[in-house]
Amino acid sequence: MAVGVVERRPSRLRTYLELVRFSHTLFALPFAIMAALIAVRFGGDPAVAAAAGGWTAYWSKAFAGILLCMASGRTAAMAFNRLVDRAIDAANPRTAVRHLPRGVVGTGEVVGLIMAACGVFIASTLLFLPNWLPLVLSVPVLAWLLGYSYAKRFTMLAHAWLGAALGLAPIGAWIALRGGIVSADPADLLPAVILAAAVTTWVAGFDTIYACQDADFDAQPGLWSLSARLGVPRALRLAAALHVITLAVLAALPLAVPDLGGIYWLALAGVAALLVWEHALVRPDDLSRVNDAFFTANAAIGLVLLVAIALDLWL
Repeated sequence: MAVGVVERRPSRLRTYLELVRFSHTLFALPFAIMAALIAVRFGGDPAVAAAAGGWTAYWSKAFAGILLCMASGRTAAMAFNRLVDRAIDAANPRTAVRHLPRGVVGTGEVVGLIMAACGVFIASTLLFLPNWLPLVLSVPVLAWLLGYSYAKRFTMLAHAWLGAALGLAPIGAWIALRGGIVSADPADLLPAVILAAAVTTWVAGFDTIYACQDADFDAQPGLWSLSARLGVPRALRLAAALHVITLAVLAALPLAVPDLGGIYWLALAGVAALLVWEHALVRPDDLSRVNDAFFTANAAIGLVLLVAIALDLWL
């Protein structure tokens, strides 16, 4: 009997990870780390670092807290999305195979997962992050993350809402490391705000592409995806425009972070190439390669920029 229990646990964990598409954490996580690396370069709050036992303890504990907040916040948001959309998912042929519609997990399990993830998120801000601002902001941030799940029921800006939710990652990381300085001088947030704006437009663009798969379905129950309201061709053009804005915003980052140089610019050219490839994969009359555009290209973009920023700042 004990052997059977041991064998089931990894399988259940894998089910929960698949439920929340944990691998998609790769989208926003690199931008949180970018903000953290830049914040380290700018320097943290000396008084808080001294209280934490020195700079090494300050940085390492804060980085652990950022990673925990990223993982738990996204888990809570994604599980909540699956919970509130379970009836819609069951009616949509593309999503009817998801865990809740098929009964692979129960609603009680998902509610428990959401509560646990929210608890870890709030506890991480209290126990790991070196200033009080993240704890104060933790509940409003969670409300925004979870609120996205209702956005497509009343606004075409649902894609932008999701983008802003992921865009909170670099701002949160920056505040976690430089809270006292940020609270004294809000202008200190500029590098993180630039990264957040880039993430917002980038995510809104690729989420618009992804939603094109459900344009016909979303139009029937009155859901407010851009593709359902504007049509797939116009939605794809708007996604392309959002990604042009993303590149323009990223091009402004060296103005706020002068240490960024040649490596960053080469990476930005690579990001532009990836975005062009992403849009080349998807046409109004052929959405068969949306998943390649959605995951492969977008997972690479964050990692390319992260490596470039790390090399430019620390070589």
